[in-house]
Amino acid sequence: MHSFINFIMGPMVWISFLIFFIGVIFRFFQVIKLVNERENFIYTYMSFKYSFRSIFAWLIPFLPVSTRKSPVFYGISYVFHLLLFLIPIFLLSHVALLEESMQWSWFTMNDAVADILTLIVIFSLLFFIIRRIVVPEVNFLTKLSDFGFILIVALPFVTGFLAYHQFFAYQWMVIVHVLSGELMIILIPFTRFFHMFMAPFTRAYTGSEFGSVRHAKDW
Repeated sequence: MHSFINFIMGPMVWISFLIFFIGVIFRFFQVIKLVNERENFIYTYMSFKYSFRSIFAWLIPFLPVSTRKSPVFYGISYVFHLLLFLIPIFLLSHVALLEESMQWSWFTMNDAVADILTLIVIFSLLFFIIRRIVVPEVNFLTKLSDFGFILIVALPFVTGFLAYHQFFAYQWMVIVHVLSGELMIILIPFTRFFHMFMAPFTRAYTGSEFGSVRHAKDW
């Protein structure tokens, strides 16, 4: 068991990130190839000015009109996506492991704060599940795979929380936490998780079209 844990917390981490980086590069080449073949006309009106204007506008909470029409969903979604990055990056145990293996370290958040933020992420995911079941127009578009993706995101946070507090089955919680985190890293380039990379480019495209062609704001 110890050798298995050492493997998933050592070589498997590097394998996961290697697949991740290769996958991201591959997907970007795919997107560029597809644009060049089918929609290369977008280069004629792509604008740095309107691209960044749109990106920054959509980063400001509740500035876009559409977000104010669904304030609860947008507010929870905004906080969720923010914490999805901040918690793994600034969690003390993660930074400690990185410092041990690569001598890299940076600011870490207090464990009590990390606990609260983790619970916010978990309750946000529960909200997304309930919303997909209860809201008719969302339920109509929901597939079983949507719940699967929510589960993949939830597992690292739930098991990490349980492992830290050692409520039960500590060793198994650690194993599931590490494996689910690695699975998520591997899946990012090859699933809808890839939208985390494509979102800025999609926003740049929309902002440029509205600014350069329609002479209007897209928020």
